[in-house]
Amino acid sequence: MEKLLYDVKDRPPYHRILIFAFQQLLAILAATIAVPAIVGNGMSQSAALFGAGVGTLVYLLFTRFKSPVFLGSSFAFLGSMAAAFAGAVTVQVGYLGLIIGAILAGLVYVVIALVVKKAGTAWINKIMPAVVIGPTVAIIGLSLAGNAISDLQKGNSVYDANIYLCIVIGLITMFTTIVVSIFSKKFFKAIPFIIGIAAGYLVAAVFTGIGAAADNTELQVINFGLFKDMKWYPEFTFIEAFKGFNDFESAGDFFSFFGTIAVAYIPVAFVCFAEHIADHKNLSTVINHDLLTDPGLSNTLLGDGVGSMAGAFFGGCPNTTYGESVGCVAISKNASVITIFCTAILCIILSFIAPFVTFLATIPSCVMGGVCIVLYGFIAVSGLKMIKDVDLGDNRNLFVVSVILICGVGGMVVSFGKVTITEVAAALILGIITNIICNIGRNKKQEVVAETKEEENKEETKEEVSEN
Repeated sequence: MEKLLYDVKDRPPYHRILIFAFQQLLAILAATIAVPAIVGNGMSQSAALFGAGVGTLVYLLFTRFKSPVFLGSSFAFLGSMAAAFAGAVTVQVGYLGLIIGAILAGLVYVVIALVVKKAGTAWINKIMPAVVIGPTVAIIGLSLAGNAISDLQKGNSVYDANIYLCIVIGLITMFTTIVVSIFSKKFFKAIPFIIGIAAGYLVAAVFTGIGAAADNTELQVINFGLFKDMKWYPEFTFIEAFKGFNDFESAGDFFSFFGTIAVAYIPVAFVCFAEHIADHKNLSTVINHDLLTDPGLSNTLLGDGVGSMAGAFFGGCPNTTYGESVGCVAISKNASVITIFCTAILCIILSFIAPFVTFLATIPSCVMGGVCIVLYGFIAVSGLKMIKDVDLGDNRNLFVVSVILICGVGGMVVSFGKVTITEVAAALILGIITNIICNIGRNKKQEVVAETKEEENKEETKEEVSEN
């Protein structure tokens, strides 16, 4: 494994920390502000950015600043958030539902953390060995491949930009990122995404200017019109949510709504637990340190759960550890947790600077798509690297990997009412079941073999002693 430029406890030079933090911000930006945009109902992207920053700070505190990953808006809860508004009598009640749901989901993590604290993590390694967790991490990256390619072919949501122009701009972004990461010197090697996105944005801006002058919408890749409708401050979720208490006609109405939210959020939290483990296993391989042992799975769960509650209180979106953040750490070779801390502070500060938040929002999809090809690809490859020492000549292992990859790549999504089991979770669950079935009796045989060898060693020792 290539050595990190900055390890977890390292502190980069002060004049560079801000640049590294900005790169992390760019890596997690698109997904973090996309969730409130998809859910709609007036949700604030600035507030989501603020909430992500707060949630990450909480996570870092619980993990004792040992886990360098950023928490952002979770796509897994999109259906749950939509259900909160669908089951609400007013928009304000819907906002209240977002906070209640995030608290319930966070409590699931807290309960699991307490169980893990009591029972330890040995059972996790037993039911999720490398042959299970490796292909599951790969599926996390592969399941996002469609999003990256879709973004690569789009400019902005207003103008119908030429698809081939968008692809060219996205590829310029991608190849710039790759070249900088491989061939540049130490400092620039640590900020390939900033340089890649800047190159793509510059090309997109030139074509947008030409398109505006020629009144040709196919060349207008960037929507600078966003600056006309800027919101100058974050519209925090809790402000609207507190108004919602007055919109219930009776206590019965409140408890009925509470039940709807509980059904929409709690099962999803259990599903996300599996992805939480996969993310931290992946990050552990990047930094060459087992995070499930130190600071411990119980602490990462508490950080994720309580951080999610805090983030949703301000931004409405439950948070989760981001694969994009892990990818950024791995490719830039900067695992300094101080960088993540500064990224969180930067998010909180920038959420109040409307022109800058709007500028970030103008980055066209094709530019982010070019970057995400690299980020998501790394996640997929890092998962495959986990099984490099697994004996795939053994059909027991081969079947497990096959089931996970095909179910994940095939997009096996299962829905039960308002609860959706994502392809990642479905693939992992089936992989665990397949692994258990394939290894029935195997552990007993291994124990018998081990006991036999132990007896043979004892006999050999006795013979040597008697001879002497």
